[in-house]
Amino acid sequence: MVEMNLNRRQFLKLSGATAATLAVVELGFNDKKAYAKTKDFKIAKAAVTPTICCFCGVGCGILVHTKNNTVVYTEGDPDNPINEGKLCSKGTTLRQIYTSEKRLTKPLYRAPGSNKWEEKDWEWMLDTIAKRTKETRDHSFVEVENGISVNKTEKIASLGGAALDNEETYLVSKLMRGLGVTYLEHQARI
Repeated sequence: MVEMNLNRRQFLKLSGATAATLAVVELGFNDKKAYAKTKDFKIAKAAVTPTICCFCGVGCGILVHTKNNTVVYTEGDPDNPINEGKLCSKGTTLRQIYTSEKRLTKPLYRAPGSNKWEEKDWEWMLDTIAKRTKETRDHSFVEVENGISVNKTEKIASLGGAALDNEETYLVSKLMRGLGVTYLEHQARI
């Protein structure tokens, strides 16, 4: 019998090497089958387009992977000096804006007192919104208050959503300020 004097570190190295060798020999290792079949990956052969996240003013870089004009994956751009490949929770889920099955494609209207939504065409919806906005503003507009020109209405409020990009938010805020809306907020924070 051969006696071996091994310290703990040498024993662990020898045990690990023995286990790896037995696993490869006994379980079989075929290097030809070890390569991944890249055709099964969703981003294989996808066109990659660098862009900038639209959700805030930081300007994080995003790589958008598309196949057949459909967004299949988005990720942070590691070459972008601003975010170096990292994204916040909104930037990470950017793809869902375009691919969600729950995304509405037609305007829905629920009449006062009704419990169901009905589809309406865009022309009717925009006319109705414009008419109601004008009526409300005309009935509630205050030009002068305590001898000071205020030009405001407190009967209309605007709350922007997190899915609005910078340009949409700018246009909404300009429109609301032009109407004299004082209750103007945009949920751009995480």
